[in-house]
Amino acid sequence: MKKIKITLKIIFATIVFISCGNKREPGRVYMPDMAYSRAYEVYAPNNLKQEGINYITYPVDGTIRRGDLFAYTLLNDSNGYKMSTGVKSPLATLDSTQMLEAQRLFNINCAICHGANMDAQGPLAVSGKVGGIANLKLDQYIKQAEGQMYHVVTYGKGNMGSYAAQLDKKQRWMVVQYVKSEQTKGSAAAKDNSSSTTAAKDSTAKK
Repeated sequence: MKKIKITLKIIFATIVFISCGNKREPGRVYMPDMAYSRAYEVYAPNNLKQEGINYITYPVDGTIRRGDLFAYTLLNDSNGYKMSTGVKSPLATLDSTQMLEAQRLFNINCAICHGANMDAQGPLAVSGKVGGIANLKLDQYIKQAEGQMYHVVTYGKGNMGSYAAQLDKKQRWMVVQYVKSEQTKGSAAAKDNSSSTTAAKDSTAKK
């Protein structure tokens, strides 16, 4: 009986001792080929330099990775803001799926101030906690160049901060294209309503 108790105590002590080891180590690796990459990962630390194996660790200056957009080089100043009117979107027209994603990005990042309808009636605007929010349905913003709108999203303007950290270059252009498409819809609807009203007045006048 004593031997059994001693054996159990030894087993218990062993388990406790093992459990107090390095918690960041998973212990035995069941499938090491899947746990550890045989190939070198981009920018991962290694000892190749110390071993005398020289290679280019960073992309060559002036190059970008495949599929990435060119860097936005205009500065965050008054001159850069003016020059941004000549910047064109590098994206093709978004399809329906991409437009839904652009709408989702707008609702997450922009609608809290500008409102889902872009009429400056977002939760923060209505609460009065933030002022000077742009009504994107106004004529001055409908006429605003897409490049200038991208410049504002990238650097911020007035009470609006930069969204470069929240949205990458492609996402920013997607949001701009979504805003422009919604502005166009609103502008077309307003013109149709205006034409209908004018026609109604004319017909009444004839009578």
